[in-house]
Amino acid sequence: MPTYRLFVTTNETGAGQALDRLAAHFEEEGYPAATTEIDEDNGIWQASLYLEHEPDEALRAAMAEALAGAFPREAIETETLPDIDWVSHSLAGLKPVRAGRFIVHGAHDRAAVQPHDIAIQIDAAQAFGTGHHGTTAGCLEMLDEVIRAWPARRGYPARILDLGTGSGVLAIAAARLVPARVLATDIDPVATAVARDNMRINQVMSRVTTLTAGGLNDPKITRAAPFDLIIANILARPLMTLAPKIAAARAPGGAVILSGILATQRWKVLAAYQAQGLYHVRTLWRDGWVTLLLR
Repeated sequence: MPTYRLFVTTNETGAGQALDRLAAHFEEEGYPAATTEIDEDNGIWQASLYLEHEPDEALRAAMAEALAGAFPREAIETETLPDIDWVSHSLAGLKPVRAGRFIVHGAHDRAAVQPHDIAIQIDAAQAFGTGHHGTTAGCLEMLDEVIRAWPARRGYPARILDLGTGSGVLAIAAARLVPARVLATDIDPVATAVARDNMRINQVMSRVTTLTAGGLNDPKITRAAPFDLIIANILARPLMTLAPKIAAARAPGGAVILSGILATQRWKVLAAYQAQGLYHVRTLWRDGWVTLLLR
């Protein structure tokens, strides 16, 4: 089936402002928002809202309201995208990504792996997380740093939770770094199926368990807790909502890595977790997104 997008055309600053407004209004409704550079020489950008159904007037009006004061209603345009596998199409030309000691690559780029790399193979699939997005790359880099600095007297983290695993790339990375038991969860059953396939390809199935579950209420998550390390690369609002449960699921002295957070949302997320007794240790900045380390 085709995909639709509603979009406004502006400059880089305007696109960033529009993205913040669209994410704030529509992320809980499941409509992805994104920005795209259209013309580098002339500084033309677009901010888009993606839909799986043809947009109606109510949705167009809601978008206009979200952008009120910054963009006129008539600036909102509609495009119907062809019914092709955009994931495979877009990933075919992507190059391997390096983050910390990790290199995330497709099967066609195995030759890029060097002797001291920690290689993770992720091919085109219907799940988020190829390493190319700033949030995934930031989590990989932060994960590498956290494990390197883990207090020797405590050994390595034995229980790790990857909340919102997507393609499973972060769970695979954790399993490659330490001999831990990793629980990889996602609300989307397609994502957990893709993640399971990627665990098999990357030969970590003996240490990683995948689970389809929303939040942290599933009994299997409760039984596996507390976790020495929790990684959650989702979105700012769900992260703030989950702050009490993530804090409760953390083992004493454990670490929490959070991403899927726009730079403008950083302080709100930090405040939500500080209220639960988790404090900022470090921030990584990538492409307008931040990855947070809390303890």
